[in-house]
Amino acid sequence: MENKTLSFYFNLTMFTNIGHFRYPTFIFCLLLYIFIVSANLAMMWIIIRERTLHEPMYIFIAYLSINSLYGATGFFPRFLMDLLSDTHLFSRPACFTQIFVIYTYLSNEVTILSIMAYDRYVAVCHPLHYHSKMNSKTVFALSFFAWVCPACNLTITLNMTVRLPLCGNNIQKVYCASWNIVRLSCVTDAINSIAATLGAVAVAVVPFGFILYTYLRIVVACWKSSSEVRGKVLQSCFPHVISFVIYVVTSFSDTALSRQNLDEINPFVAIFLSLECVVIPPLLNPLVYGLKLPEISRHIVEILSIKSQGKKKSCRTLPKPV
Repeated sequence: MENKTLSFYFNLTMFTNIGHFRYPTFIFCLLLYIFIVSANLAMMWIIIRERTLHEPMYIFIAYLSINSLYGATGFFPRFLMDLLSDTHLFSRPACFTQIFVIYTYLSNEVTILSIMAYDRYVAVCHPLHYHSKMNSKTVFALSFFAWVCPACNLTITLNMTVRLPLCGNNIQKVYCASWNIVRLSCVTDAINSIAATLGAVAVAVVPFGFILYTYLRIVVACWKSSSEVRGKVLQSCFPHVISFVIYVVTSFSDTALSRQNLDEINPFVAIFLSLECVVIPPLLNPLVYGLKLPEISRHIVEILSIKSQGKKKSCRTLPKPV
């Protein structure tokens, strides 16, 4: 029986015994998940509903919301179940499925941010050619790159991880993670290590460098422009910069944590740091774009004002009591 457990199940060991706080934590996380789903669905609905927002910049923002829903759904349902459970065994197929979902979510996030950076670069540095360069074919090609390339890369990397012989089943995480499973391997495979490193470079480092390059060009272009132009550029680019910084900080926290000895770290701090990359971007992205971009915030205000006016009219038309 022990051999089967080691072969077919992983044990998530970072779930600590929080006693009576289990149920308040479950309710808080459930409300958090509901808010993430509602906020990102609202963002998508506004962009789909308003024809004035059917432009590349807003289409890519909708992609961020879709990706947030994808990543949150790959994490929260199982996490909520584990909060109420006394055992935290994860079957191999379910574990590797969650790895694929969470890691493609993280990879999609940085590739979407990179095509958003390219969109802003063309808008600022080549404004007269924006509509010819960012046509429907270009948007389709960028969308294909943002969604398909990370999935292909993760499929290859995960296929190598699945084949590794393992000498344990304890994962020091509250969700399945590829690096933690690699550390359970009985052998040190140089080919797998090199392939994993190249995959990480292709998915993370290249888009990261591209984003920095595009924003360096934008800064140079703004430096030569008037203060009015700089204000408009800052208004349209600032939300993207915030999203990029959030992604970098949360991803770095999780990457740095996975290289540490977790026995020497406070378990609650370790759990918080490991959750940042799958919770904070889906939570903050719709708030950042909804509040900071005037086109989207204006439509939100209009929708809310229409609803409030409708309620007032319905109250006025109520029959008076005899």
